[in-house]
Amino acid sequence: MRDDLQDLVDEVSRLLAAPATLEDRDFTMLAFCAHDEPASTAAGSAGAMMDAVRARSILGRGSTAEVRHRFEEFGIADALDPLRVPADPAAGILTRLCLPVRAGGRLQGYLWLLDEGRTDVEDPAAPGLAEAVALAAEAGRLLAEGRPGTADLSAALRAALTGNAPGRSLRELTDALGGDRTTVTLVALHPAPPGLPTDWTPPGAGAVSAVLPSGGGPAAAVAVLLPLPGDADARPAGALSAAALGQLPAGSTAGVAAPRRGCLELPAQWHEARTAARVAAVDPRLAPAASWSELGPWRQVAALPGPDPALARLLADPVLTGTAEVWLDCAGSPQRAAAQLCIHRQTLYYRLGRISELTGLDLADGADRLLLHLGVRAARLTSTNPVPELARRNGDLSSTG
Repeated sequence: MRDDLQDLVDEVSRLLAAPATLEDRDFTMLAFCAHDEPASTAAGSAGAMMDAVRARSILGRGSTAEVRHRFEEFGIADALDPLRVPADPAAGILTRLCLPVRAGGRLQGYLWLLDEGRTDVEDPAAPGLAEAVALAAEAGRLLAEGRPGTADLSAALRAALTGNAPGRSLRELTDALGGDRTTVTLVALHPAPPGLPTDWTPPGAGAVSAVLPSGGGPAAAVAVLLPLPGDADARPAGALSAAALGQLPAGSTAGVAAPRRGCLELPAQWHEARTAARVAAVDPRLAPAASWSELGPWRQVAALPGPDPALARLLADPVLTGTAEVWLDCAGSPQRAAAQLCIHRQTLYYRLGRISELTGLDLADGADRLLLHLGVRAARLTSTNPVPELARRNGDLSSTG
């Protein structure tokens, strides 16, 4: 279905000579086409057009509630025919043509075109408009067909990720999603307390969702299996994550696994997605949604069972623990670390001496520094009350000398 939707968007873009974006009814991006203009076309034409909303959608951050509300104010959710959304120069928003994507009278999504206002929606004979409307209806049919049977696939996904013998479920999912040629990714949603809202609805866009056991906690994890376009562009996963997090309690996180062909490696992808969601919960630089590919050294930290026992006395002191991590993140530079901690350099030297005493480590030794750095990071990832990253970065560790 992904490739079919992409082909439809490409054709609509060609017909109306404008960049096109297909989103589902939750404003999750499904496909887009930049529309290449001839080289002689002047700068600022349709081929070069981009505004803040389109850039956010394509880059995988999803649309904010404010943007969705703004567009819905123009009646797009109830529209049966093409309509125009006017520009808002103050907000950096260009005018766009909206083609409602429906099937059986039910809204499935939207086709957006940045056409510079060229298409007259009041003129049924406008060049390419009737053909584009027909393609929007075909997109609606494809999206509607992608939804039946989701319950069965959800059960297969749950069994694939939690069962003792997942082989059959993995093959079932692979066959249902188009075989080994289909590229898929897995998204892990980790709801913050109090957990999934009672009115929570699974993501659409052809995704398969399964609520998994919480391990005794109040917040069950959600796995979302998402087929990707033929070129394995993972940006739709970022958009889906952003839209899904909008339904969850504040503090919820999401993680995205590395794409694979077929579904036979879903257990490994689930590990990657869960790890990314865990890291997003403790590193604000990656929050609220992180991908496995951007975790860097966190991948090694997450593989550890926890901090080395030699660090137990240090980890009991949050100020010294935070000091150690800032100093190590600054590559051992006293000047940079003291500045970030908002303390005098002599105070930093005193704390480093205490860290060495409590751990028995030689902070001038590279191996000991590595053990310490991995340990404080592992403590942050596994602790129920880690030293907050923002506190460390904002100088809240400056009061204890």
